Amino acid sequence: MPDYWGVLGLKPGADSSSLKRAFRSQARRWHPDLNGNDPVAEERFKLVNEAYAVLSDPKRRELWEAASPHQDELANDPFASDFPHFDDYLATLFGRRAAAEPEPQDDSTPEPSFDPGGEVTAAPPPPPPVQASSAIESLVELTPEQALSGERVELELPDGSAVEVWTPPLAGDGWRLRLAGVAPGGADHFLQLRVRTPQGLRIDGLRVTYRLDLTPAEAALGALVLVPTLSGDVQLRVPPGSSSGRLLRLRGRGLERGEHKGDQLVEIRIVVPEELDAAEEALYRRLQELAEDNQRDGF
Repeated sequence: MPDYWGVLGLKPGADSSSLKRAFRSQARRWHPDLNGNDPVAEERFKLVNEAYAVLSDPKRRELWEAASPHQDELANDPFASDFPHFDDYLATLFGRRAAAEPEPQDDSTPEPSFDPGGEVTAAPPPPPPVQASSAIESLVELTPEQALSGERVELELPDGSAVEVWTPPLAGDGWRLRLAGVAPGGADHFLQLRVRTPQGLRIDGLRVTYRLDLTPAEAALGALVLVPTLSGDVQLRVPPGSSSGRLLRLRGRGLERGEHKGDQLVEIRIVVPEELDAAEEALYRRLQELAEDNQRDGF
């Protein structure tokens, strides 16, 4: 169980006034609305809220101190999954009068308090922030058959430990799988799936996609081209006037699973030569002139 007193920067047995003051200070410090660039603020805020919810409730505090098996009851945080604005959040916990209370001092300056004997004691310092950690990403290459049925993948982490994971059936190229909290420091480890064939076919479930490069003349006039599929090359007639981004469908040329069979989509991409000789440049200039004439004539 977490040390809830330590989370709020208090000594065990602090009175309710000190508890409320410490909570307001720590909640403001870690509230996600006020820490947009801090990747650990959300988790820290949840822990602060959980600590106050337990310590401010005599029954839940007694359960926590006794370390009873009912510890699941202690984490019943009303704001565990959703964060209101900070002012609304305080109003919900303390009532509408909370807005009129003076703001707590900055955490960097300990707030002095006076005991009955007249001695001055400094409030304990706040707990150190949780160290931020960064996610890791690995590339996993699968064959179309492995992506179709799911594949067992063994991954070795930087600390030497190993993780075993099964990719989901009908996975597609470019999918990212998240392994939560397995990277050093509690960060996530992402697996990016690559499902492609040497011919340039990309797999996405039962569907196959292929990008077909055409010259401007082929796209404008139409052409008969060979296109690779999972079962071999096939002839495809490109209609005249095809622009980049146009999709042509080859029915039944995708993957098959049970009674279902996918299609293959061919995406047209017009490729212009990087360098033109004198004759080609003259032709393109003439085409440009014709296009400008047609535009002026209203075509």
